[in-house]
Amino acid sequence: MSTATTSSRTHTSTSTRTGSGFRGVRRAAWLANAVFWSAFAVLESVNHGWLAGGLALAFLILPDLTFLVALDEAPRMAKGQLPPRAVPYYNTMHAAVVPLALMVLYTFGPFAAWPPLFAALCGWLAHISYDRAFGYGLRTKEGFQRD
Repeated sequence: MSTATTSSRTHTSTSTRTGSGFRGVRRAAWLANAVFWSAFAVLESVNHGWLAGGLALAFLILPDLTFLVALDEAPRMAKGQLPPRAVPYYNTMHAAVVPLALMVLYTFGPFAAWPPLFAALCGWLAHISYDRAFGYGLRTKEGFQRD
């Protein structure tokens, strides 16, 4: 009986260590992704001028402005909780699939390519990647960080 208990404890602690190790690898990958998209945004800014640079910088900051959606409710929230009314906006602006889908449309779409738009999408992806690298992800419908 003690062998089964020891075996199950060993499995649990090994599983926990593997999970945290994987989390570190995932965060490092997000950080590499963030550096890539930041460098791409800078490159686009240098190649296409101040408008591309301005939009890249604006979209690097823009996703966090969703915190302002329900600013009046913020004092009543628990520490670290986003007001539930702001969660859909926050999650939309912090889902990597949104700017990636827009990049695909930009690349293969029927409209003319406009380099400042691509720079803005690079800035947006950089923001999402930095957030994930530093441990900030999407929110639950109650406004708390998802695991």
